[in-house]
Amino acid sequence: MAPLEITASRADPALLDLPWEKPLEQWPEEILAALPRGISRHVVRFVRVSGRVLAIKEISHTLAQREYETLKVLGRMDVPAVEPFAVVSGRSTPEGEPLDAVLITRHLQFSLPYRGVFSQVSRQDTAHRLLDALAVLLVRLHLNGFYWGDVSLSNTLFRRDAGAFAAYLVDVETGSLHEQLTTGQRQYDLDLARTNIIGELMDLQAGEMFDPEADPVEVGDDLISRYEELWDALTSRERFSADERWRVSERIEKLNALGFDVGELEITTDLDGTTLSIMPKVVDAGHHARRLMRLTGIDAQENQARRLLNDLDQYRADTEQQLEDEEFVAHEWLKQQYEPVVRAVPRSMRSKLEPPEFFHEVLEHKWFLSEQSGHDVSFDETVRHYILNVLIHRPDEKSLVTTETSALPIFNS
Repeated sequence: MAPLEITASRADPALLDLPWEKPLEQWPEEILAALPRGISRHVVRFVRVSGRVLAIKEISHTLAQREYETLKVLGRMDVPAVEPFAVVSGRSTPEGEPLDAVLITRHLQFSLPYRGVFSQVSRQDTAHRLLDALAVLLVRLHLNGFYWGDVSLSNTLFRRDAGAFAAYLVDVETGSLHEQLTTGQRQYDLDLARTNIIGELMDLQAGEMFDPEADPVEVGDDLISRYEELWDALTSRERFSADERWRVSERIEKLNALGFDVGELEITTDLDGTTLSIMPKVVDAGHHARRLMRLTGIDAQENQARRLLNDLDQYRADTEQQLEDEEFVAHEWLKQQYEPVVRAVPRSMRSKLEPPEFFHEVLEHKWFLSEQSGHDVSFDETVRHYILNVLIHRPDEKSLVTTETSALPIFNS
């Protein structure tokens, strides 16, 4: 029997206790954690190891090692993707028959595959919100020179983000990194995305999980439109006269509003100095999330951060502290407003929503109750009403682990 080889950034001896001598599809149910997921070309299983949930995908050693290294690079680039955990190779049965290697990634907490999203809500606007998130992810990947080569909803995980969704890359076995993508490479990714997504939505319609009156082709076309709109906003060169220098700041503010930071601008002038041309040189996503982290230490998705910062600004105005230091007011808001709300969630319900998403939903609920009653409803009253009437009915989304492993189908190549 060949020796087992484990490649991991932080080795966990508990990995040795898993039944590597068996094909994944034969692993006993008692060690599996059944999570909702999309269709995969390979056998995928979820297990609990040392208190964490890991996703294990059976694949050739070459592909497993390549995907592991690619995910590590994407992580260093701060691209939203699952975190690689290990590659296990040298597997064989007790009879000496060789088995494929496996790629192990950490399960992304509070995430859902697209089928998990549609199992909860199947409105057409859900598809548009998912594709908005996918378009942002695809633009970020392309800006970083990453060619995906297999864009689809199935290869993406989604986390709630203040009424919208944030998309995370899952499967990168066909992807490749380049210094800069060509227009043809970007276009191929887009064409493939459109084709795959139309097919996935048609499949949902057949399973009565998507509006039968909706047009999957129209939704697929919307992804292309959203991507091109965002790409142009981030990369197009803008010309204006020399006396319109304020448009430089306007362009930066527009990009910030889209959730992107501008690290550098390329500004050129005509020979006679009458016309300026501006183009972003370094563009990073996560503008609001980074600002919120800097001010409060809260780690949130981009839209969640935008929503929380808006509430911070409102708090600053309500308490007449516009002239106070921003960091001082942020600390006060954190202690007086944010933390009391998220601490009010009963321990038994804390796996239903991430704290920033819970706070966002409480803000929405506060507006709804105040509108309904005709007066401003307090945070205390809002939190109590939301927990008893809304949160209690929501499923746990931290890992969505079930004990019903019959819900976990086997998907083969």
